[in-house]
Amino acid sequence: MSSSFTAPGLSPTADASPASLCARQPHVPADRLVAEMVPPPRFDSVRFSTYLPDPNQPSQTQAVGVLEGFAAGLGGAHATGAARRGFLGFGRSKAPRTPAGPRGVYLDGGYGVGKTHLLASLWHATPAEPALKAFGTFVELTNLVGALGFQQTVRTLSGHRLLCIDEFELDDPGDTVLVSTLLGKLVEAGVALAATSNTLPGKLGEGRFAAADFLREIQGLSAQFRALRIDGEDYRHRGLPEAPAPYSDEQVTKAAYATEGASLDDFPHLLEHLAKVHPSRYGALTDGLKAVCLTDVQPVPDQSTALRLVVLADRLYDREVPVLASGAPFDRLFSEEMLNGGYRKKYFRAISRLTALARDAKSLVKPE
Repeated sequence: MSSSFTAPGLSPTADASPASLCARQPHVPADRLVAEMVPPPRFDSVRFSTYLPDPNQPSQTQAVGVLEGFAAGLGGAHATGAARRGFLGFGRSKAPRTPAGPRGVYLDGGYGVGKTHLLASLWHATPAEPALKAFGTFVELTNLVGALGFQQTVRTLSGHRLLCIDEFELDDPGDTVLVSTLLGKLVEAGVALAATSNTLPGKLGEGRFAAADFLREIQGLSAQFRALRIDGEDYRHRGLPEAPAPYSDEQVTKAAYATEGASLDDFPHLLEHLAKVHPSRYGALTDGLKAVCLTDVQPVPDQSTALRLVVLADRLYDREVPVLASGAPFDRLFSEEMLNGGYRKKYFRAISRLTALARDAKSLVKPE
């Protein structure tokens, strides 16, 4: 349901009315879910050559060299020469087991050192067609398993040459075991791995995640990863950015009607709608949107709702969709209990990203 508020001086028509996220029920076929596992638009053009190492941090330059060599080593046929399987793993011979030695790299560093830039650069540099490479966040990977099922996901990804996982999350033991088991199957099939990770609960103030924690949590897979330490300034200690002051319902609605490709929704209704859409489809939910306009933003009522909102915020940020809102500022979305709990890393990230998108939306409001 979109907001019923109509901007003064505007008579909505079928052509002029903004879209509504609440009216969308995207059905995403499995092949699209896999095909969309590529670096997000923000990282379309990044390459190792565009990464600017800090001259005071030699580990950054060293990491680029190691990753360039890792990418070059992934050229040629999948694993030791097997043909690529057909979609969903049928119709071709089984890929051979991986050769001896680590088949994965783990980027170990704090915030603001460019780990995602380097991970996306690795994806771009790997000499294989896009259909043989996959890039996604940990959440997107677990959502893929939820949409396809575990065995189908194994069959789908086992013909890939490389799987990149950004923000490997260790705050949910069940998901950690699930993904670790999946990665074990993929390593057996000859798939190379690359990962970054987030911070464990209780380590919010530390400057880095620490490779030892990551390798311990993924259990039997630790021998498959070479840890690359990437030193640099930790931007996390700067705290949360201050969110822009919200606009009025009238300003948001008027901007939605005046902006081609904008959506307009009442925030509480949107939260209800997200519960009816699988998180793997949140990207499709935003297809074609140039801006998202929200009225009556309020603190989220519970953790399940909050976690769904985090996924939507990630998809909007990946697609660089500005968000214009009225009501509460985005830095008040989550309660103190949430911000101090086990999922706080997700909530801090969502606030930061929504705040950035809110700043991007300022140009949508025309001066009176």
